[in-house]
Amino acid sequence: MRRAVALGLAGLGAFGFAHLAGLVPPVFAGGGEKAVTIPASSTDVAPAPGDQVAVLAGGCFWGMEAVFEQVKGVKSVVSGYAGGTRATATYAQVVTERTGHAEVVRIVYDPRMVSYATLLRIYFSVAHDPTQLNRQGPDVGSSYRSAIFPQNAGQARVARAYIDQLSRGGAYRAPIVTRIERGTFFEAEAEHQDFARRNPNHGYIVRWDKPKVAAFRAAFPGLAR
Repeated sequence: MRRAVALGLAGLGAFGFAHLAGLVPPVFAGGGEKAVTIPASSTDVAPAPGDQVAVLAGGCFWGMEAVFEQVKGVKSVVSGYAGGTRATATYAQVVTERTGHAEVVRIVYDPRMVSYATLLRIYFSVAHDPTQLNRQGPDVGSSYRSAIFPQNAGQARVARAYIDQLSRGGAYRAPIVTRIERGTFFEAEAEHQDFARRNPNHGYIVRWDKPKVAAFRAAFPGLAR
């Protein structure tokens, strides 16, 4: 849907304009209305002094940002791109699906209040659907893939172990397709930052992202601000 925005409104027709405005149901099912019940990770990153950083991809960065901004111990969430080069890290280029980038969020958190493994539990349970390959809800393409970009060896170890743990546990009806990747984070344009907070009545936010936030708060009340 947002790809159409980036490519311009010309030629969309009545359905396209209605879809962008949130006036018709999205084509694809699944909006993150309920959290998936999953266990905590059996391992975690070793404690370290100071703030830490997590970079996660799970579809549209608007919704990922909206969820993680609600988490106690998270100090900032910035939307951006990872998996490609700096030269192509712009929204107009990423939505062509030819740059290799994924839409991601960069989460700065206080490990004394929330751990990396806890952030991953929220990520897998409610922030996105880890069984959807190269898409999330109405958004289709590799830029909407499920991917974790570990910032150090400890994060990579915990992420791989948790994916294995969840895959063995059978909490999902389909296989987990989340990838572990390397890539530099590039901040997205200003209009994408805090989008859900600044545009609470936007049709996309109402349909897809507000339910995610509500599901997070219901499933993890002790972690919600």
